[in-house]
Amino acid sequence: MKLFYLKQKEVLTKKYIPNERIKVYVNKVEQTTKGPQIYVSRSHPGLLKRLFEQEVPEIYDGTVIVKSVAREAGDRSKISVFSENNDIDAVGACVGAKGARVEAVVEELGGEKIDIVQWNEDPKVFVKNALSPSQVLEVIVDETNQSTVVVVPDYQLSLAIGKRGQNARLAAKLTGWKIDIKSETDAREAGIYPVVEAEKVTEEDVALEDADTTESTEEVTDVSVETNVEKESE
Repeated sequence: MKLFYLKQKEVLTKKYIPNERIKVYVNKVEQTTKGPQIYVSRSHPGLLKRLFEQEVPEIYDGTVIVKSVAREAGDRSKISVFSENNDIDAVGACVGAKGARVEAVVEELGGEKIDIVQWNEDPKVFVKNALSPSQVLEVIVDETNQSTVVVVPDYQLSLAIGKRGQNARLAAKLTGWKIDIKSETDAREAGIYPVVEAEKVTEEDVALEDADTTESTEEVTDVSVETNVEKESE
């Protein structure tokens, strides 16, 4: 059995020494005439998920679910988590007391920064969470094109986009949505912020409006009849 570690696809900032113990992700296994060949990786997003499974019991037992992972190995990663149990803080469980759990993963990955965000089925909420630590004012969703326009305060624009666009890029990978980030000033000039939603009209509103119209018609009719009677009396 042979293990293959493809350096050109791995973290270039990390140097390993002989006999050093490292954790790897098994990317694929190929059966050959010389026996199985196993390809392992330290940059695969799956490694991040497995490390959290080891450090977070709630992930291991299924109480907390890892929904998606976006990773630029050796630099920064984002992971989204969720729990069907409302009493469980999924993000807090992954962070751990005084950050102990996430710090253990960071240390294993050589100081790689990790953002843990709350997954949500609503794309507006999920995209907003994914752009953490940036503040978000509005998320405009285009479901047809699987895209969003995100409005952030002017002073938060650089933070939202990130160095070399990294924060926005990772957020897009994590959510599966295209993300176009605009400053509040640009969004106002473009006329897309603030978003003005059409007032919803319920069936009760329609019924009340019909009743008012009918009542008004009856009043007009009564006045007309009284006027005609007065004229005939004269």
